[in-house]
Amino acid sequence: MKEEQHRFLSLLGQMPARLTAEQAGWVLNCQPHDIPALVNARLLKPLGNFSPNSTKYFATADVLEMTKDRGWLVKVSNTICQHWQKQNARKSQHSANGSLNGSAALLTVA
Repeated sequence: MKEEQHRFLSLLGQMPARLTAEQAGWVLNCQPHDIPALVNARLLKPLGNFSPNSTKYFATADVLEMTKDRGWLVKVSNTICQHWQKQNARKSQHSANGSLNGSAALLTVA
């Protein structure tokens, strides 16, 4: 958040109505790159109809309300952990299959 925005919102005494993925991550104490996993698991719902590569916003009131639910927080934690376990397993499978730096190794046929 820009310094000007922070000062303005401090004067109002409230948070912004919409949060970016980064800001939602701050509220949830997770990284911005964890947010797509939560959206895919339908634990977070972005506002509006969006295209896959557009900036997504989340309702601050909804995010704050959900943080009060311990069961939801457990699901968030498990989802993030499972997401990164899958990512790491996929990465190690690529390495085990002989790919080099994320690109497939070239095979020569004699």
